[in-house]
Amino acid sequence: MNHFAALFLKLDQSNKTSDKLAALQEYFLLVDDKDKLWTLAIFTHKRPKRQVNTKLLRAWCIEQSGIPEWLFEESYQTVGDLAETLSLLLPVNKDSQDKTLAFWIEYLRQMEGIEEHEKKEKILWAWSVLNRDEKFIFNKIITGGFRVGVSQNLVTQAVANAFDMEKTEVAHRLMGDWHPDHVTFEDLILSKNPSDDLSRPYPFYLAHPLEKDLSDLGELEDWQIEWKWDGIRGQVIHRNKEVFIWSRGEELVTEKFPELEEMSRQLPENCVLDGEIIAYENGAPLPFSLLQTRVGRKNLSKKILAEAPVSFIAYDVLEYDGKDLRERPLRERRKILEKLSLEVKHSSLVLSPTLQEYSIEKLKKLHLESRLRMAEGFMLKRKSSPYEVGRKRGNWWKWKVDPLTIDGVMIYAQKGHGRRADLYTDYTLAVWEGENLVPFAKAYSGLTDAEIKEVDKYVKQNTMEKFGPVRTVKAGLIFELAFEGIQESKRHKSGIALRFPRIQRWRKDKPIEEANTLEDLKALLEKYG
Repeated sequence: MNHFAALFLKLDQSNKTSDKLAALQEYFLLVDDKDKLWTLAIFTHKRPKRQVNTKLLRAWCIEQSGIPEWLFEESYQTVGDLAETLSLLLPVNKDSQDKTLAFWIEYLRQMEGIEEHEKKEKILWAWSVLNRDEKFIFNKIITGGFRVGVSQNLVTQAVANAFDMEKTEVAHRLMGDWHPDHVTFEDLILSKNPSDDLSRPYPFYLAHPLEKDLSDLGELEDWQIEWKWDGIRGQVIHRNKEVFIWSRGEELVTEKFPELEEMSRQLPENCVLDGEIIAYENGAPLPFSLLQTRVGRKNLSKKILAEAPVSFIAYDVLEYDGKDLRERPLRERRKILEKLSLEVKHSSLVLSPTLQEYSIEKLKKLHLESRLRMAEGFMLKRKSSPYEVGRKRGNWWKWKVDPLTIDGVMIYAQKGHGRRADLYTDYTLAVWEGENLVPFAKAYSGLTDAEIKEVDKYVKQNTMEKFGPVRTVKAGLIFELAFEGIQESKRHKSGIALRFPRIQRWRKDKPIEEANTLEDLKALLEKYG
């Protein structure tokens, strides 16, 4: 556990990719194989199930530290992270048990189903034998709050560097339905002849934002131009008479989309398609909000299936007749995909249409219509390109429409996490409805470090009320919020929810009276919702 705690702190304290990569690489060469597996699981979202609720952890910490509840809450508000607050308030241990990360994860998993007093006994023993940093990580595992700024791509690169492997090979092996209980590190990563995993998707190829003018791309005839649809990027797999549907976030979503499962069974054997899962009906895409109603449900009623029909817009074919096609040029893969779509003839399989207009001016004009077509812009793919791994520059570009914007007033603030745990970085913004400010969105990013410190000072000097870690702030700051989509929402007081909101700039040039209104938001909803 001490090795993983040291790794976590190194990752959390640095913003340099090279430092994080070096720390990960060193760690994977140092720890035993079971710890390697659980570290990979934690950083690829296969974390153990929470066994103890945070209310109990707070109560036991107050009891052990001998402090009043109000002081615990004040400490929590100052620190901003529950796991760190617990580790700072608990008594300091001079010695610690030399147990592995895998030992402590198994220790927590064994609490499932036991009585509360037994959980308390086991938690208190752990706290009594772990040093402060180890306690912090132990509490993090319980609460599940691992926000450390490490992407799966970086972890993949570190493993590849550590064991002299190709990054693409590691990425492929980390994808799929694996668990530390059912595989060894040798079999998952190092084995030269791993057993075939029928369910395993290919690593996704991701595009970079277009950073140049269209004229700088050369001849437009050399590029395949498609709409960039607003849905869930995914792969459908048909191997050995079994079907698997994966999201780009590496979630197996087959059961959430029964119509796509049915469609996938009609694909040829040993076939893998890359594409977009979208809400779709009568030959046209529907709002992304409809798709969201499918994602969060465990049981899909006939009503939900009827109200939120989905289709798979196929972008690419990665495997056909058991052969990996990724090294073939896109123009060849496209011909195979077109032939396949004609043969399958299923209403839930839609071939991504390509744009045949090669006039730059006409493309720019059409690009402005993206949102009205429920699209996010264009994808531009070089016809000679292979299907690569990860985010590579040069062959695939995404040309997105500019985000929607609205000016809002900050009315609530909350502290951040990690290195920003003592700064107010999470803000709730509001718009005007008459003389009242109505909250409509939260934003966590977009300001510079210097601006965050300036806002933090304002929050501390203009706090009106405290509600746990949240402070009500005197209206005085206005920010321009950028977002990708807008939809109705019964859960929000404004009746509106935004997609991917973030602060675009601090409007120091505007008084708060000139912030937008709820009517402005409703007008955007009517146009783009």
